[in-house]
Amino acid sequence: MILQDKVALVTGGTSGIGRATAIAYAQQQAKVVVVGRRIDKGEKTVRLIKEAGGEAIFVQSDVTKEADVKAMVDKAVDVFGRLDIAFNNAGTVGENPSLIEQTEAEYDRTMNVNVKGVWLSMRYEVAQMLKQGRGSIVNTASALGVVALPNLPLYTASKHAVVGLTKAAALQYAKAGIRINVVAPGSIATEMFEASTDEVKAYLAGLHPIGRAGTPLEVANAVLFLSSDMASFVTGETLMIDGGYLAQ
Repeated sequence: MILQDKVALVTGGTSGIGRATAIAYAQQQAKVVVVGRRIDKGEKTVRLIKEAGGEAIFVQSDVTKEADVKAMVDKAVDVFGRLDIAFNNAGTVGENPSLIEQTEAEYDRTMNVNVKGVWLSMRYEVAQMLKQGRGSIVNTASALGVVALPNLPLYTASKHAVVGLTKAAALQYAKAGIRINVVAPGSIATEMFEASTDEVKAYLAGLHPIGRAGTPLEVANAVLFLSSDMASFVTGETLMIDGGYLAQ
């Protein structure tokens, strides 16, 4: 059990990649702090973990609000005594594909969730890990944090920012024993993906040479690796989980 006795926090742990990763952490004997805005879905993640014999709590939090972020880290430490691992996964895609029709409100929402949320989370996670002398953080970006699609300009910009923020933070805290990496998934069969039309799903799946969308578990397995001591010499890296998309 590669995470036995570790304490792991997952933002956006109410569904999709976040839920799959929270469960994967628990299966490796970590104590899990599931964080999200949706109480019912967050409690479902905790229930799934407990039904499988794991240990978890849910903390309702909005990662765009500093008080909420501080509270989620404080709760992890209050309940479990420490924070060893953080998976900063909360994010949003945005709605309007046209740059000239996007509003300031949409810009603020996308950047606040995808960038400010990761930055705030790392501020408080790193502060706690410095007290402990070590820790591992994984942030969620996207394949569009490395390349771009024309119909997602704000999302693309925000995920590029996550990649840059991760690299800078990894360099700043490498000698302090804190590893910080980023995963960059391609199209993943989450609830949002499944809610798309068959035409859209076929288009997205077709972008990947492997011929399909990925699964939340396939991303979770990569996060598990980066979070664990199996990746003890890995920091500042962007791990593509994209079915060969960027290899084309």
